[in-house]
Amino acid sequence: MYHSLKLTKELSLSQHSSLAIRSSLNTALPTVSASDTAFTAESVFNYANEAIIITDAENRVVEVNPAFCELTGFSLDQVKGKTPEAFSILPLDDHRAKRLQRDEIQLRDRSKSQVSYRSHDGQFYPGMMSVNRVRDELGNIHHHVIVLADLSAIPSHARHLKREVYFDSLTGLPNLQLLTQLIQESMQHADEKQLPLAICSLDIDYFENINARLGQQVGDILLASFAQRISHLLFGDDVLARVGGDEFVLLLHHGVDEDFFAQLLASIRQPLMMDGQSVHLTASLGVTVYPHDDAQGDVLLRHANQAMYRAKQRGRDTFHLFDPNHDRMLKVRHEQRQRFIDALAQDELCLYYQPQVDMYSGSVVGVEALIRWQHPEQGLLQPAQFLPIIDTTSLEVDLGEWVIDQALRQLTEWYALGIALPINVNISPTHLLMSNFSQRLGELLSRHPDVPPAMLKLEVLESAAMHDVQAALQNMSRCQALGVSFAIDDFGTGFSSLTHLRQLPVSLIKIDQSFVRDMLSDQDDMAIVESVIYMANRFKRPMLAEGVETLDHAKALMALGCGLAQGYGIARPMPAQALPGWLASWPDRTEWFALAHALR
Repeated sequence: MYHSLKLTKELSLSQHSSLAIRSSLNTALPTVSASDTAFTAESVFNYANEAIIITDAENRVVEVNPAFCELTGFSLDQVKGKTPEAFSILPLDDHRAKRLQRDEIQLRDRSKSQVSYRSHDGQFYPGMMSVNRVRDELGNIHHHVIVLADLSAIPSHARHLKREVYFDSLTGLPNLQLLTQLIQESMQHADEKQLPLAICSLDIDYFENINARLGQQVGDILLASFAQRISHLLFGDDVLARVGGDEFVLLLHHGVDEDFFAQLLASIRQPLMMDGQSVHLTASLGVTVYPHDDAQGDVLLRHANQAMYRAKQRGRDTFHLFDPNHDRMLKVRHEQRQRFIDALAQDELCLYYQPQVDMYSGSVVGVEALIRWQHPEQGLLQPAQFLPIIDTTSLEVDLGEWVIDQALRQLTEWYALGIALPINVNISPTHLLMSNFSQRLGELLSRHPDVPPAMLKLEVLESAAMHDVQAALQNMSRCQALGVSFAIDDFGTGFSSLTHLRQLPVSLIKIDQSFVRDMLSDQDDMAIVESVIYMANRFKRPMLAEGVETLDHAKALMALGCGLAQGYGIARPMPAQALPGWLASWPDRTEWFALAHALR
């Protein structure tokens, strides 16, 4: 393991330094004039660790540096006037790849390829050859700058590891094992130079279908050609790696923006010729940028992958930038949900109960179960402080079943005390529309055979019923067959429909407290309350007003024809053990019992 890690580090350092030299030469001398024949910078040649070769317009050697002589054993006199291939710097691929490589070099001013070079000991070793073509002021080729990086700097007893351990056998690119080291080195380079580093995860769209259509052999050639095309689009000390299948990773050290990624994807769309047929590819690209995304190397790669899958979700053939701030929010939300799961498992949740009364008679007709979280550090939490955390997740179903079970348990306990009050339980849209909702409800009811099903009433949001009326109607009808009735909660706030109101099997309509609370001072709220009461009466459905805080609210509602109510004016939600005492003291509230007489 030690030798493998040592090799990985040496390979990555070798590649980084050679590419950095190439980048500096490009930056310093984008073009030259005919008078610049003394171009060879002695300081660069003398101190570079990688072999540097200068060739003329015909790619024949005019100068080499000391590192080249040390690496290959050739002197300048031995190679001067020859092409690199003449002194055994050869592409690693087959003859077709060699021909394709020569064609690409003729067409492009920059190229990068895996090669095999003969070292001073006469053996051949893998290397990375980067070629930059330099043009004069008229655009004519003046000379080439070639950097040869040694990729075999390993101890003799570890030579058997060589290329296959750190490079992909199909494309010759660094594999995942080498990539993890290169990411670390790239991050150090970015820190030292105060430059950004873009980690990009690239995946060919629908490659499995293409591979199945063309066959694996042609698919492999396609992947190799694709990798070569991407390699030629890179600059400076950029790195392309193949991490498996049709998945690639790019490390981009130069400043990149959305235009660059758009151009990269546009280049990928250009057809590739495979056995006489044109193959069109697209790719999905996920990008994260260090140090804006200030994470460890393996985490950066995971973030790039997440962004790539997001690009696929958006329709493919596009790119998506990872947002670390959004990711941190997701992590916080995940931690909050995990904490809620723990609270559910550790009995930190509890139910409070708010009485519902008939204002005409003063009798208590039921209670509504309201969830609370008795947090060990934060105290008693209201639903608005934690229910948004689980909104639209499967945790809503878990919580809903827990509430139903707890309500049935409480009914059993109250029955033993002589208290027979129905309990209204709120059901989320996610829970109601589950295909097995009625089946699970029946199982919960069977656990409490002493409780009549009619004592359990389910409250559903109006918007939940409207979201999928047919599914809601089916589930509600099945629950009715079990003996459980329904109420429409927060009526007037959702997508009210008289047709749906007529169809849905509800035995109670609850007027939302947001309208009731301000109905005495807001004419619009009063008009809404009047309309809801009118519709409920027309459909012969009982109604209950929430948010009744004063006797004046109660009198106004009763005058409009609404006799059932709950609210702070009657009682605040209370723990189960407090309800018997409240019930005993309720008859003493003579002002509420006198309401019916006041309206006569």
